[in-house]
Amino acid sequence: MERDAVNRKDICRALVVLGDRIGAHVRRILRDIPMEDRVQVVGRHASDVTYALDREVEGLVIESVDAFAPQVGGITMVAEGIGEQEVTTYPESMQPDEAAVRLIVDPLDGTRGLMVAKRSAFFLAGVAPNRGESTRLSDLDAAVMVEIPTHRAFLRDALWAIKGEGMTGETRNLLDGRTCPFSAKPSREITIRGGFAQVSRFFPPGRDRLAALEEQLLQTLFPDAEPGEILTFEDQYISTGGQLYELLTGKDRFTADLRATLYREREREGKRVGHICHPYDLAGHLIGAEAGILVTDAQGQPLDAPLDTTHPCDWIGYANQAIKDEVAPVLRGLIQEFLV
Repeated sequence: MERDAVNRKDICRALVVLGDRIGAHVRRILRDIPMEDRVQVVGRHASDVTYALDREVEGLVIESVDAFAPQVGGITMVAEGIGEQEVTTYPESMQPDEAAVRLIVDPLDGTRGLMVAKRSAFFLAGVAPNRGESTRLSDLDAAVMVEIPTHRAFLRDALWAIKGEGMTGETRNLLDGRTCPFSAKPSREITIRGGFAQVSRFFPPGRDRLAALEEQLLQTLFPDAEPGEILTFEDQYISTGGQLYELLTGKDRFTADLRATLYREREREGKRVGHICHPYDLAGHLIGAEAGILVTDAQGQPLDAPLDTTHPCDWIGYANQAIKDEVAPVLRGLIQEFLV
């Protein structure tokens, strides 16, 4: 089946509906089930662990994808921890290479923060023509991210994009169902100085090296800093979708997740490695690109990776070109100095 805009718009609409179904189900769980039951680990995979809250939404994903797959010529879905295998095809009678669409999904990106009701997680999905195992992150031509807020919030944002056609979004009032348009507003500031900007260091080991890199980045960029001056603020949002959302909404100006590079070096040194970012965490990166955010890999090249659940990924997000021009040249050298 040939790719066309109407087909991709239909898929995006179906995925937004799925994200909202997941959100409604999660809100009921957060409201009705004790926290100690929500946080139980129920599975372990090569790429991540599965919590009880993750398991609760898997059936919704399978049911919804199976229902709309025939309308788009079949879907081969890549999703960590869903089903007996991490690549499944719908309808089930179809062979994986026969499906027109390859879909990569992270049903709850930011589970840990959401399940203790700290802050929103995100449903993330990316759509690409099905090129089998050779399909890559750069092949995505549509993407969706739906905010899954805690049960104490009453607004949710849903964003979607089709390659070359820009980003679209809406904000929904969860109390009365009313919606209004969402417009991405990345920061127009020309410096990270005085704004939220961070190097991700969510988990040990190796946080000391990431922190040292960030310290040196700020010292190099701003040698004229006054005593007591707060050069930047940081927000260690444990969700790649959440980090992208903060850039989209102008709250953050710069984010760099360099854990993959860090842990490759630690592995060479015979040291323990930790959790990293994977392609499904970046399923929504096309939305950022269509909204004007500049997203690269650790070397400053366009973001790319196999469309799977295990490949290690670094990514760097800049709110605009001026901030990239300020940060990127210094950052590239420091990555070589501190992480390679």
